[in-house]
Amino acid sequence: MSVSEEKEKKDIALRRQHYFRLNLFFLLVFVLFAILIIRLAILQFVEGPTILQQAKDRLGNTPVRIAPIRGNIYDADGVQLAYSTSVQSLYFSIERGFKSADADDFAAKLKEVFDQYGDPAKSMTIDQIKENMDLTFRKNTRSVPRRIKSGLTKLEVAYFSENLAKFDGVDIVEESIRHYDPDTVAVQLIGYLKKFKGSKDLSFYKNLVQDNPLLNYIEEEEVGFDGLEYMFQEQLRGKNGLKMIPIDSMGRVFGEPQVTPPVKGNNLHLTINKKVQLLTEAAIMDQIKILQEGNDPRSKNARTGYAVAMEVKTGNIIAMASMPDYDTNLWEGGSISTKDWDEVHFFVNNGTIRDAYQPFAEKKDRDKHPSSIVPLGSTIKPLTVLVGLNEGLITPNTVYRDTGIFQFGKAGIHRKSIRNAENAVYGNMDPARAIEKSSNPFMTEKVGNALNIKYRGSMEGVEKWDEYMKMFGLGISTGSGLNEMKGIIEYFNEAQNASTQSALIYASFGQQGRYTTLQLAQYTATLASRGKRMKPQFVTEIKDSDGNVVQKFEPVVLNTVDFADSFWDEIEAGMRQVRVTGFDDFPYEFLRKTGTSEQSVAGEIVENSVFIASAPADDPVLAVAVVVPEGGYGSRGAAPIARKIFDAYDQVYGLK
Repeated sequence: MSVSEEKEKKDIALRRQHYFRLNLFFLLVFVLFAILIIRLAILQFVEGPTILQQAKDRLGNTPVRIAPIRGNIYDADGVQLAYSTSVQSLYFSIERGFKSADADDFAAKLKEVFDQYGDPAKSMTIDQIKENMDLTFRKNTRSVPRRIKSGLTKLEVAYFSENLAKFDGVDIVEESIRHYDPDTVAVQLIGYLKKFKGSKDLSFYKNLVQDNPLLNYIEEEEVGFDGLEYMFQEQLRGKNGLKMIPIDSMGRVFGEPQVTPPVKGNNLHLTINKKVQLLTEAAIMDQIKILQEGNDPRSKNARTGYAVAMEVKTGNIIAMASMPDYDTNLWEGGSISTKDWDEVHFFVNNGTIRDAYQPFAEKKDRDKHPSSIVPLGSTIKPLTVLVGLNEGLITPNTVYRDTGIFQFGKAGIHRKSIRNAENAVYGNMDPARAIEKSSNPFMTEKVGNALNIKYRGSMEGVEKWDEYMKMFGLGISTGSGLNEMKGIIEYFNEAQNASTQSALIYASFGQQGRYTTLQLAQYTATLASRGKRMKPQFVTEIKDSDGNVVQKFEPVVLNTVDFADSFWDEIEAGMRQVRVTGFDDFPYEFLRKTGTSEQSVAGEIVENSVFIASAPADDPVLAVAVVVPEGGYGSRGAAPIARKIFDAYDQVYGLK
């Protein structure tokens, strides 16, 4: 073979090897592209939806809770006392591309619309709008919408609905606003709302477990802060709505949100009757004016008054008045202005269940006057007689000579004298007449001092007295469920710092314990029922938003006191004869007791007017307790108020 032929064969072999490699390369490229295309297809058509959902779950499902719609509160006749209405609010979300430098122009555009179409009373400045936009994330994260303005007018809603494209990030949201009866009906009992973020010190909110998005509380949500609004917070609140807002990896909103609407709370139907309540409130304020303008120096400083009307057989509270009161609508939006607070904060507390002070701006002036928690004075005397009868210290036939004075203690400077009001002398009397005449010497000598002697001057006597007080609801919780005081018991301190004798003597005529008006009403009802202490009830039933009954409330007997019928007959005989003002033409026999409780305040003795009564006497239906701090004699200061309450109840329900 020639050299040229051999070279040609080598060239052919090299070309074949080259073509093979080239074909193999193209084949490999083809296979790789095929694999890539198949993988892309799998990603797009098979795994794509799953991956997209995972991405959305990871980046785009930021939950925004929508505050629930609160249930309503109705009086016994179905009159709305507290209710929520829907309003349209303007919210702003910080969308991609929004720059803080644009905030002034954006706020100015909003203000222009507000000024042109909004309510002038709700006008906003540019600074207020910018503050609500929260561009520095002081209140919320980037993805949470900010409420710029609530209570939009129809014109504002219409304008923004038609021009949303001009306002990036703006949305209109429906939410609820709480309203209260403008007649100010039992406002302290019903209570008010505050923002959740400002309510966390209250025990209920402090102990909340936040683990369910549909139940979790929202910082800006309005929640019950006092009264029945707080007591029945869980029933009234309802359930959150939930808005799932899609966001990207930069925290910017994209796509349409998914909304689960809120569920409205349940409605409360109260035992309170608006007509009786308003007449009770008016009776107190009218009587305070009469006392201030009268000639009796004892009552010229009367400024406040408290009354509770409780059904004897059911425990239902028909009226609960702490006067003066105020307009709870000042709390609209969950807060109150400093100016309004300064004007009304003396009247926010419910003085029938806890301390409420007289409206003096300076503390040094307030401290010169009693609060709403006062000694019960002579209204204790029916119970004092029952204690004496049940302890065997007296009998219904006991005859005592009232000389107008009882003295105890060692002779000299330690000798103490207990006298009747105006130094009256009543002569011979039995226990019933002692109640009728309100004899201090009878109560102190025949019961207080005698009880101390029976227990040989030991603390056992004071403890026995305390036991009787609690049987009738004095010094313990009434069981109302409200945030109430248990009263202020002073006979234990007196026994320890002075003597058991003085503790029981002073306690026997009502000077060793200060109690709430609700406690006095429960005590009165217990006397009237001959020993059944009923739980105060404020709600008859709870219904859902469709009108279905969720819960009914039946009468609850907390405890019973078992005394002989002759004991009850004796105190009732005395209570029928007590002289009072304002009941001359009352068409029913009724049980009553007046009290003029002396109290040392800032070194001065003041006289508080206290009155308890139940009617009709033979089958009591309604028990009433009235307290007028610095009101003077109970028969003149407080009794006329009670008469108007009985008349109001008789007019609405009938005392028979």
